Amino acid sequence: MTAPSPAIAGKSFEDLKQTNEYGAEYWSARTLQPLLGYSQWRRFEQAIERAITSCKQSGNPPEHHFAGAGKPITGGKGAVQVVDDYHLSRFACYLIAQNGDPRKPEIARAQKYFAIQTRRQELSDQAAADLERLELRKQTAEEFKALSGAAQQAGVQNRIFGVFHDAGYKGLYGGLGRDAIKARKAIPDKDNLLDRMNATELAANQFRMTQTRDKLAHDNIRSQSQAIQTHEQVGREVRDAIRRIGGVLPENIPADEHIKQVEKRLKSATPKLELENRDAVGLLGDGKQEQ
Repeated sequence: MTAPSPAIAGKSFEDLKQTNEYGAEYWSARTLQPLLGYSQWRRFEQAIERAITSCKQSGNPPEHHFAGAGKPITGGKGAVQVVDDYHLSRFACYLIAQNGDPRKPEIARAQKYFAIQTRRQELSDQAAADLERLELRKQTAEEFKALSGAAQQAGVQNRIFGVFHDAGYKGLYGGLGRDAIKARKAIPDKDNLLDRMNATELAANQFRMTQTRDKLAHDNIRSQSQAIQTHEQVGREVRDAIRRIGGVLPENIPADEHIKQVEKRLKSATPKLELENRDAVGLLGDGKQEQ
């Protein structure tokens, strides 16, 4: 099944494609910027810079995929100003999506789209599992921060944050709070519980957090006690859903190796992305311009 192309104002990613003088397809970074949910060029350029670094690490020449360019912008009085821009290959667009802000729904959609559309070397099963878990851990960290912000807006005081977050665990883990979960799974006190969760357990907790955050906002909750009750309720409902589909309840999932070990393993064996012919040359098209 093919993922739908991300779109904005009726224009999809594929609609924005252009062709350069070498017959190679490319996208203007300035045109792509709003499609990926960025209102500020400075923020978007930071994602481009991270993508260029990823391109180097993947074993592909950045100059084949990122080309500096100028884009004329017409001002209110008809004055034309040339602003910084980039011409981006399809692979460059993929890397920008992967290095974008995962909290942006536009980035999430683009990541799914490019994961299907971009042809790349298959990773080993271990590396693929490591990458999935590492990405889920990063996303869960962002969701934890977002949920804490939502809890504060709902009236939860800083000194009660521990109680609030424990309520979510108790709902999801059948009455077990954070410390009880760690004791059950023989996780050392110094370890962050989230750092020892596997991908399945992380995904369940991420879902609990996002749904609680949305419910706090949707129900306009402004009571500390009600916010705590809501978090526990959402946790119970996620637990019930796991039970209904026959999944393993989270307290019965063994502790996984520390996430730092996963990061270390991935850094020591950075996978190369071997692109097929036309994708590999990117903006160079048929390569005739090279001497």
